[in-house]
Amino acid sequence: MNLLKKTMTGLMVGALALSAQAADEVALEGAKVGAWTMDYEAAVKLAGEKEVPLLLNFTGSDWCGWCKLMDKNVFAGEEWKSYAEENVVLVTLDFPNDKSIVPEKYVARNKELQQKFGVRGYPTYVVLDNDGETKLGQLGAGRDKTPSSFIEEFKGVMRMSPGGIEDFIKANPDKAEAYKEAIAELRAAEEKMKEAMKPLNEWLETKPKRTEENTKKFEGFKKEIDAAQQDVAKAEEAVKAFH
Repeated sequence: MNLLKKTMTGLMVGALALSAQAADEVALEGAKVGAWTMDYEAAVKLAGEKEVPLLLNFTGSDWCGWCKLMDKNVFAGEEWKSYAEENVVLVTLDFPNDKSIVPEKYVARNKELQQKFGVRGYPTYVVLDNDGETKLGQLGAGRDKTPSSFIEEFKGVMRMSPGGIEDFIKANPDKAEAYKEAIAELRAAEEKMKEAMKPLNEWLETKPKRTEENTKKFEGFKKEIDAAQQDVAKAEEAVKAFH
């Protein structure tokens, strides 16, 4: 985990001068479609009422260069804002250095969600169906990403929603069974990924000391997680091949 953090930090150095709030301000209470909020519970309720998906933004708002880059290049763009206003409930799950940024009541909950969805670095954008539970996929940062390209990525993930799957099957009845099988394999791979993450998260909770033995243990966890990630990536490509 420390190695991962060091690697991410090295990549972020060049972007640290960007504004931490290049995108809109984040609400602390309540939720509105297309507006960022820290109130996860209100966001989930709204997503259910409006029948729109959620985008969870796992970020380090005051230190993460890639997070700031995405805020500036993607989320501050009018094209993204216009799309989000009609289609997405936006949730900020922040892990800042300045602890005053996040209300105390959200700190433990943010950590629980980080572990629940297997988030290993920042930024990570987890897409949930409107039930607030079903993970449809996740997206990451990129230097060349734009509002338009991110919207297309988001739409690609939404094909994995129950509605998206149903639409594809109706339009392509000859591919229905093979598509369902590919979806099932992806879901199984994602579940395997969650199971692979659990032992590492539980072990990290014990705050293990940096010893040779613990380093080897960490590498063992990492090997299993990497293998699970490869299975997920392979299953995702199989699903994408239908579109």
